[in-house]
Amino acid sequence: MPPLPPVTQALMLICTAVFCVQWLWSSAVVWLALWPLASGNFAPWQVLTYVFLSADLTGLIFTLLGLWLFGSSLEQLWGQRRYIQMLVVCGLSAAIVGLLAGWLLGSGLPEIGLSGAMFGLLLAYAMLFPDRQIMLLIPPIPVKAKIAVMVFAGLALLLSLLGGGGFASFAHLAGGMLGGWLMILYWRGRLPFGGGGGGGGARRRR
Repeated sequence: MPPLPPVTQALMLICTAVFCVQWLWSSAVVWLALWPLASGNFAPWQVLTYVFLSADLTGLIFTLLGLWLFGSSLEQLWGQRRYIQMLVVCGLSAAIVGLLAGWLLGSGLPEIGLSGAMFGLLLAYAMLFPDRQIMLLIPPIPVKAKIAVMVFAGLALLLSLLGGGGFASFAHLAGGMLGGWLMILYWRGRLPFGGGGGGGGARRRR
């Protein structure tokens, strides 16, 4: 299991603290969740704050586990600055695609949680460490990273759909993955508008 670098550790602590706030003050969801544009509850800051919320204890544990297993290694590889850039881009792209899908479908349900941004991290991890061995917790067997990522992504999608979000939630998760893919292409200089310094898989200074 990877160690906990500072940004990942801070994000895990923030998500846990916000979950406690949700439990003590239920109105936090109204202010911080990402509401559909036509709901009357939408506010601009929600495209950033929604990622710190959790639907329930299972969602929180899933988020913390994903950050530990996958986010830690990416932060160690990229450094803090690029890791934060990836999280922000994936979170924003997930928010934008989710809002568009909710608007087209007339959804009235809010999006909460880090799952959209997590899908971007999962894609990056599978691209950079496809054959790395990861020890599963249940059952405790080693598997290649690309298999672990597919299992983790499938569970995240299942939890999202069970939450009642339907296609809007699926679009939200796909939006996070799209943001991660575009960011890696940009860092590697493979987008039409130029590169971001090259070597998305190289270690970066903080």
